[in-house]
Amino acid sequence: MASHSPRSGHLARRLFQLYAGLGLYGASSALLVRSGLGLEPWNVLHQGLAGLTGLSIGVVLTIVGAVVLLLWIPLRQRPGLGTVSNVLVIGMAMDATLALVPDAHTLAVRVPLLVAGIVLNGAATGLYIAARFGPGPRDGLMTGLHQRTGVSIRVVRTALEVTVVVTGFLLGGTVGAGTLLYALTIGPLAQLFLRVFAVPGPDGGGRVVAEGPAGRAILRP
Repeated sequence: MASHSPRSGHLARRLFQLYAGLGLYGASSALLVRSGLGLEPWNVLHQGLAGLTGLSIGVVLTIVGAVVLLLWIPLRQRPGLGTVSNVLVIGMAMDATLALVPDAHTLAVRVPLLVAGIVLNGAATGLYIAARFGPGPRDGLMTGLHQRTGVSIRVVRTALEVTVVVTGFLLGGTVGAGTLLYALTIGPLAQLFLRVFAVPGPDGGGRVVAEGPAGRAILRP
C-alpha cells in the first residue's frame, strides 16, 4: 500500500492548523463575551450590531466579514482559503460556544473567562497564521488600504480599530478592562504561539514561521 508523501502530510498539518485555529478563535471570542469585561475591537462592533439587529453575534461577524471581503475588490487584494474559511467558520464556532457557556455573574468566574479567552485567542492566532492560507478579511483590508494609500500599517490599523471600537461602543458593544488587556497582550501571545505552531517544511527541514511582527499578523474575525 502506497505511503503518504511528506508533502501530503505537510498539507494535512496546515489544514488542521487552519481549521483548529479558526474554531478556537471563535470559541475564545465567545469566552470574552461571557466574561462581560471587554471584547477585542472588531467584536465590540459585532456585538453592537447584534444588539441593534437582533441577529446573533456570530451571524453578524459572518456578514461583516463578507462585506469587508467585498471591499478587497477595489483594493486588488486576493483572498486565500484561510480568508474565505475565516468568514464561514469563526462565527459558527462563536455561536456554538455561546450556546454552551452560560453567562457569568461573579468576578471569580468572569476574570478566569477573560484570561482564558485572551490566551486561547493568542493560541488560535498562532495556529491560523502559521498555517499560511491567507489573511483574515480585516487584515487584508488593512494591508490593502496601506498599499493603495501609502499610509503606514500602524496608522491604518489604529484608525480602523478606533473606528470600530467607538462605533461598536455607541451601539452597545462591551468595552472594558478586557479590551485594554487584550490590546496589550495579544501581540506577545501571538508571537509566542507562532513559534510554537510553526509548520516544518514538507521535506522535514526548517520550520516555517510567518514573517513580520506578530502585531501585524493578528487574525481579526
